[in-house]
Amino acid sequence: MPRLRPESYPDIVRRALAEDIGAGDVTTDATVPASQRARGIFLVKQACVLAGVDVAAEAFRQLEPDIEIHFRKTDGEACAVGEEIGEVVGLARTLLVAERTALNFLQRLSGIATRARAYVDASGGRITVLDTRKTTPTLRVLEKHAVAAGGATNHRVGLYDAILIKDNHVRLAGGVAAAVARCRASRPDLRLEIEAQSLEQFDEALAAGADIVLVDNMPLDEVREAVRRAAGRIKIEISGGVTLDRIPELAATGADYVSAGALTHSAPAIDISFEIEPI
Repeated sequence: MPRLRPESYPDIVRRALAEDIGAGDVTTDATVPASQRARGIFLVKQACVLAGVDVAAEAFRQLEPDIEIHFRKTDGEACAVGEEIGEVVGLARTLLVAERTALNFLQRLSGIATRARAYVDASGGRITVLDTRKTTPTLRVLEKHAVAAGGATNHRVGLYDAILIKDNHVRLAGGVAAAVARCRASRPDLRLEIEAQSLEQFDEALAAGADIVLVDNMPLDEVREAVRRAAGRIKIEISGGVTLDRIPELAATGADYVSAGALTHSAPAIDISFEIEPI
């Protein structure tokens, strides 16, 4: 499992801490001596796939650079209920102040990784599960990392690294052929995908020379027909109304990819606690 690039998350964590701490943790400052040391244990209370270890650790390190942090699990590993996955030893105030921020990242990202793993498992290896751009603003790099930790595959990162011609682009460009021709002329180096909402549009995309056609909200029989017409000449992605329980039937169509916004936009947080004791 590739780790997050070290430069990709410190600013995100810094903003999250600033949002929570403000002018200072008034409760902790009032109740805990500045010299008090403590140990904190991350405890998993719900079976999951872990993600966000480095981000959670960063929350503590930004407040106490020399703090001791030891995780027994890494991103992408399965965790059982009751498993202690990591330990933090340092100033008690640091543990208390960073606790919520660290858990927010760890719980959220582990939720995404867990959902991604469920979709991949349901696919039975017959179709590649993709994420989308339906991510929390400013957290895309983290959420897409969590998707990968769960075993699913990242689609384009943003608007800049692949071409995806959607229905509004087609209308504004004056048709499928015109939209494809303009994109090829502008960025011949990029993979070109185009959305089709009917078999007629699929045929146009096929004739125009797209690399991938996204069949959007098509009935299953039409998806199967699109696969037949493609005859292996292009890749086909299924999108629209994709839920976990539909993955097996979508995988059986013969399409290459299925994309699901639900991997990121509605994954529930995993129940993970942080238990602190004085030392």
